[in-house]
Amino acid sequence: MLFMLIGEWVSAATKAYIPSIFVTAILFVIGFWTIIPKDIVAQASFGTNFVTICVSLLLVHLGTLMNLRELIAQWKAVCIALLGVAGTLILTLTVGTLIFNWHTVVAAVPPLTGGLVAALLMTSGLKAEGITALVALPVSMFVLHSVIGYPLTSYMLKKEGRRLVGKFRREKIEIDENSPLTTLSNESPRIFKLPKEFQTPAFILVRVAIVALLSNGFAVLIHNVINPNVICLIFGVIAHQLGFLESNALKQAGVFNWLMYGLLAYVFEQLNLTTPAIMGTIILQIVVLILLGLLGMFIASWILAKPFGMSGPMAFSCSLTALFGFPADYILTTEICHSVASNKKEEAYLLENILPKMLVGGFATVSVASVIIASIFLKLI
Repeated sequence: MLFMLIGEWVSAATKAYIPSIFVTAILFVIGFWTIIPKDIVAQASFGTNFVTICVSLLLVHLGTLMNLRELIAQWKAVCIALLGVAGTLILTLTVGTLIFNWHTVVAAVPPLTGGLVAALLMTSGLKAEGITALVALPVSMFVLHSVIGYPLTSYMLKKEGRRLVGKFRREKIEIDENSPLTTLSNESPRIFKLPKEFQTPAFILVRVAIVALLSNGFAVLIHNVINPNVICLIFGVIAHQLGFLESNALKQAGVFNWLMYGLLAYVFEQLNLTTPAIMGTIILQIVVLILLGLLGMFIASWILAKPFGMSGPMAFSCSLTALFGFPADYILTTEICHSVASNKKEEAYLLENILPKMLVGGFATVSVASVIIASIFLKLI
């Protein structure tokens, strides 16, 4: 919590030019290399069991921040994000393999297109195959691309935020500052109309948990053809549209921040797998592959931005979600929107126009594409 506090303080002091999540990640890396026990997060009870439940609850909650039509409307963000990833793969697998050997590229690239999820999949796969010499590559890639990825995404989102604020002020757009991301929800029929006395924290948590349970059960029934994380998000949207869940459900239950910090702690614990010695031997090849990957992503995003009706910075930001996914995309976006806006209405407008694109882009790349890419690349090794 101290590391997260320092990260938030630095972010506030630099007006989000240095994102809090980037500072916190660096502090964890230094901590694990010096005096922090490598299992400190597990000791604090934020282990695998907590995260398994936490992720499902948070994704259902995020579904209550949008509506179904809005989710479907973000198909352009999904296309941009996936095509950005394709640009990364093309450049790293062509130019990258001319510079480094095939195995190095194949082991290191998936985390660049899927963040932590791909890093964990590749690490587990390499360990299972007994290829210990390459185990450090995926995690080191995850650590180092964050150093570039977080500030770069922050910069792009600030550009997009300033553009949208200018439009908001010029056109004098009206928006309800108390209900961001739900501007269409009043137009949708609601089957469940729960009286206020039933909207207690305990009852909200029970309903969120039921939706999360149904989501994971459905994923099992379809043999995980669709990633359970994506189903949690979709079921959360549907439950909200039907009136079964309130807007901003976990915030109303008072547990959202606690769950979010627990999930972040678990994510940062994965940084304990690397050491200075390991990092020193592979840093050059990782930096070159990161630059190639980001260049491929940038070219694809910038070319496709206009045809898909987005600004260049917004399109590139959607593609960059592949580097980290949820919860970093959520935290970065809300942080930037808060820092760029000068009042609640501007912040609500920014969130409505940026957050759905970032979340859906992140789910498309990290929750779906990264699993497929990592599985394919493990076979290529």
